[in-house]
Amino acid sequence: MTEIKIIKKVLAANDAIAELNLKFFAEKGILTMDIMSSPGSGKTLILEKTIARLKDKYKCGVIEGDVSTTNDSVRLQKLGVEVVQINTDAFGGDCHLEAEWIKDAALNFDLDNLDILFVENVGNLVCPAEFQTGMDFNIVILSTPEGEDKPVKYPLMFRESQVMIINKMDLLPYLDIDVKLMKDNAKKINPELKILSLSAKTEEGFDEWIEWIETEVEKKKVPLRIKVQEKKSD
Repeated sequence: MTEIKIIKKVLAANDAIAELNLKFFAEKGILTMDIMSSPGSGKTLILEKTIARLKDKYKCGVIEGDVSTTNDSVRLQKLGVEVVQINTDAFGGDCHLEAEWIKDAALNFDLDNLDILFVENVGNLVCPAEFQTGMDFNIVILSTPEGEDKPVKYPLMFRESQVMIINKMDLLPYLDIDVKLMKDNAKKINPELKILSLSAKTEEGFDEWIEWIETEVEKKKVPLRIKVQEKKSD
């Protein structure tokens, strides 16, 4: 029982900081996304293609989470965006990012000029879902080779996410996979889940993903515009 109480205290403390993060980024008008998945699902490639399409219109930043190495950070920095690396081996090799680490990492950005902050969480379908980071959206990526049953095998991840991306649609001709069943299983866990299907390799389906992000960025800017107008009227 003592161990359970300690875990609850840790999660409660993390959630409190996550709430502060959410409020802080909202005041700055920054759209924030926590991107989660199992290793090899295509998180980094999706981020590369996404940033390449958005960077001329919006100022993007990335907090990159891994147990070890800076491999993914190096890939993303080539796009000319600022990347802050968090290696969890410094914290005992944790399989997730925590809200306080996000808070500290974010201070490395010019937040007054940032439009979008992407967090690429540690590759895992379990732990990252337990620790809220205070982002506007939790995005779970599920690649077609992983199978239709993952939403029901790892329900918390899909329950805590608002958007699910089915990646590697270009592999469908070579797989015995039922995408409809994959979607149905996800909706069974979370009926409100927004589902997008795409291929990071071919960029099939990417337009809908980019349009969704742009819509959400503009929504974040509306309160700031209202504040500016109110100040001018005063």
